[in-house]
Amino acid sequence: MKNIFKTGILALLSVLLMTSCDPQENNEYGLGTTPTETDLSFTATPSSSKANIIVLKNTSSVSGVATWNLGNGATAKGESVEAQYPFAGTYTVSLTLYTTGGSATVTKQIIIAEDDMSLLDTPMYNALTGGAANLAGKTWVFDEYHDGHFGVGPVLNDDGSVSTSPSWWSCPASGKEGASLYKQEFTFIQVGVKMIWKNNGYIYTNANGKNALGINDFIENPGGAGDFDVAYTPQAEYTFALDENEKTLTLSNDAFFGHYAGTSTYKIESLTDDALYLSCASKVESGNKWWYRFIPKEKNVKPVVPVKAVALAENFEKEKLSVDFKREEMGTLQHIYANPAPVPVNESKLVYLYQKTSAFYSNISYTVTGYKFDLTQMNKVRMKVYIPSYNNYEDVFATAGDWVTINKLQSQVAVKLQNSNLGTTSYTTQTEIVKANLQKDRWLELEFDFSSVKDRKDYDKIVIQFGGEGHAAPGIFFFDDFSFNK
Repeated sequence: MKNIFKTGILALLSVLLMTSCDPQENNEYGLGTTPTETDLSFTATPSSSKANIIVLKNTSSVSGVATWNLGNGATAKGESVEAQYPFAGTYTVSLTLYTTGGSATVTKQIIIAEDDMSLLDTPMYNALTGGAANLAGKTWVFDEYHDGHFGVGPVLNDDGSVSTSPSWWSCPASGKEGASLYKQEFTFIQVGVKMIWKNNGYIYTNANGKNALGINDFIENPGGAGDFDVAYTPQAEYTFALDENEKTLTLSNDAFFGHYAGTSTYKIESLTDDALYLSCASKVESGNKWWYRFIPKEKNVKPVVPVKAVALAENFEKEKLSVDFKREEMGTLQHIYANPAPVPVNESKLVYLYQKTSAFYSNISYTVTGYKFDLTQMNKVRMKVYIPSYNNYEDVFATAGDWVTINKLQSQVAVKLQNSNLGTTSYTTQTEIVKANLQKDRWLELEFDFSSVKDRKDYDKIVIQFGGEGHAAPGIFFFDDFSFNK
């Protein structure tokens, strides 16, 4: 029975394997006599280097395409292949030969007398398990504090190429805090080829995954992270298969990496001592591909981000800006522009031109690096704004959805403080101040007082938005002498 528990891992041990054969590849063999088992034969000879490396050679009396099931969880194709068996046991090897008339299969049992653990001493296997000397194994968890540790994209890009990144959505650091995703632990042990999966009694998935599991015990929107925690208790122990040629990792008995996508086989995008990056094609959502980044449990330490009181100021008069705003869904007009009304209260030469496009959510933003705002000392945003009357404030425009109640351009400006670590969901914890119904065709001095949230220590991003959001009304606005200070 020993080899039964080991067959999964042995997929890595056929070092000269070619990809397994799909019978549909052999449609050219459409005519001819159907082969029988008696027409097939093969030899199984220990290699000269190691007794546990077996050379398999097709010696059939008929010609065709030879494919192999090596009895160790791996497959191969070719007239002669090598298979590696580090564990003692009896393995059933099958040769299937596809000819012009059809196919036939013959099997043979191979007896391996002794273990040869040296066959498992490979870079990828040692990185995953910590090596044979590490009897307790190596425990991996989601790299919670690393942007992009969880994400989704297409299996194929629009041009037909295989996607290599989660282009649809990438989870920011701690973006699933409160859900069960960060409670999942996976310990890989080389001796015994075991995988121990621990969780808090739940796994994480979306609606399609929940429905595919068919488990009615679940928590919707756990901790505000979205989707579902579904009740799920892992088995006491699993095995796994690491195929270094195909760079795949397969878990036994339908196990999965804490997020249910209907598969137990994962593509190894990269594997080092410090990080395991996987992807898989979802079996419950056609065309979807998920990415997962794991880190050794002992290295999953929340980084300390300092809180600083650093004043920001920009008057847009110099070629190199100290506050260079990032533009989202803005137009093509030059953003550093001649002052449209160089009169008091703003006689400066250059200002910032804000072009709201027909996109529903135009804005500009600035994110500091390496620290969070100390709002106990710095909590005032000030700027001068100019709202032109020539914009179209009367017509009704399309909106992003029924939840948007304003469908006209507004003579207003909003300033928001956000946590950039939340990525595309940063708006969910933002603080926003809106100055509405502003007077047109003159410079106005505005102050946005965020002292009401002075105890917040998670903000590091300032967002400025003119004209309102959620509607497609375009417009031109100007502002100058931006500052973030006491």
